[in-house]
Amino acid sequence: MTSTAIDLRHFRDIEPAWDTLIDLYAEVRADKLHDPHYSVERYAERLARHAHEPGWEAVIGYDGDEAVGYAYANTVEQDDRYWKRITTPLADSVTAVPTLALKEIGVRVPWRKTGVSKAIHDSLLAARSETQATLMVNPLAGDGKVHNLYVSWGYGDLGESQPSPDSPVLVAMVRALP
Repeated sequence: MTSTAIDLRHFRDIEPAWDTLIDLYAEVRADKLHDPHYSVERYAERLARHAHEPGWEAVIGYDGDEAVGYAYANTVEQDDRYWKRITTPLADSVTAVPTLALKEIGVRVPWRKTGVSKAIHDSLLAARSETQATLMVNPLAGDGKVHNLYVSWGYGDLGESQPSPDSPVLVAMVRALP
């Protein structure tokens, strides 16, 4: 059961967060781990790469001593491969500004639909200096509910992207930061 307050801890160094992020990912994505793209090994490779990119930061939510959810992001600049993978040509006004790319967000089942994911997301974005945030979502996740959730958080569609040959086709989204 969830308590009323979630402790949101920020990390800018991967070392103290590594094991917790791996464990949370494995539980949150348990139903997809059979797919090579979603395997824990592939996630660990992505996490290691992302954690050494500019502006990397993670937020892990704790209910007491129990880790319940996470998100992490890093900064992408105009010439980043992130933008080049989006199939729709993007205006310079989208790619020319420093952008926070939300790479992962997940919440354990007992804490879903409690506001924890939004709290983690908002905490991650709150003190950032970038002009906007972007993310990629599988449009089939939750029968479209995850995409709709991001729309309710202020994101709008940019186009499709397939970050790796074995990944699903994702929808890239963007929103302004305050």
